[in-house]
Amino acid sequence: MSDFTSGFWNWYIVLITLLGIAGCAILLWSQSRYKVRLDDKGQPEKTTGHVWDEDLTELNTPMPRWWMFMFYLTILFAIGYLVLYPGLGSYAGRLGWQSAGAYQRELAKADADYGPLFAQYLKSDLKDVAADPQAHAIGERLFLTYCAQCHGSDARGNKGYPNLTDNDWLYGGDPSVIKETIMKGRNGQMPPMGAALGSDKDVENVAHYVMSLSGAPADPIKVAFGKPKFAACAACHGPDAHGNPMLGAPNLTDKVWLYGGSPETIMETIRKGRNNTMPAWGEFLGEGKAHVLAAYVWSLSNTPGSQHEVAAK
Repeated sequence: MSDFTSGFWNWYIVLITLLGIAGCAILLWSQSRYKVRLDDKGQPEKTTGHVWDEDLTELNTPMPRWWMFMFYLTILFAIGYLVLYPGLGSYAGRLGWQSAGAYQRELAKADADYGPLFAQYLKSDLKDVAADPQAHAIGERLFLTYCAQCHGSDARGNKGYPNLTDNDWLYGGDPSVIKETIMKGRNGQMPPMGAALGSDKDVENVAHYVMSLSGAPADPIKVAFGKPKFAACAACHGPDAHGNPMLGAPNLTDKVWLYGGSPETIMETIRKGRNNTMPAWGEFLGEGKAHVLAAYVWSLSNTPGSQHEVAAK
């Protein structure tokens, strides 16, 4: 309820909840007063007299009492629950229980149990942590929990999300840089260059030049026209197009593409730009877990066992 600034929503939730319970109670009460119809001789009639589809007859049978009592018990349970626990708008319940409080207690217990282990790893060099089998297993679990949603359970990435199992790094692949990325996050921006280059034809020519840098098939005439126009891109990617880790500008001379290496995709990137955000995990994970996670990520492309796929547990 803290997301709503008006007190109206508090009472809206309260009324909807109570009206729902009251409606169920009234419905049950009305059905419990139903009496079986009797015929002229005072005997219960077998049907209500309602017939559908020529032969579908409604029997004159009331609901079993035990079934109705069970529903009355659920209503009483609901009322008792709403008195003791949160459920009526901003009312916290007589017991004062909160899911956020329970989560914080679980975190505190986990920190008490595993905090010393992460603190011990934090004292070790990242490469030494990467070689530790226990730390590797813990890092794998952390990766599958927090990183696999974007980079995939096999860490090979997806369109717009880097592959972490190769040696291609936008900001550098040193263990300390990987840890900094996890802790502080990254915000990579490729500005739209369509207007700076001129016409769509110029964008197409530059795209073919960029493709030629990595040996991809490209029109040689368009490459020749696109090469001088690439000067507008050299400020970030460098005159040799090898990229700039300080800016997160990718190397355009390899065959690694974050969004795809087709002419259409490259032209779209040049024309519209790209904006990628890697969220900062430092505050959420803490430095100890980030240290182990960074060691694991580094190990994916730097140890003899780095070519294995991450097993999705």
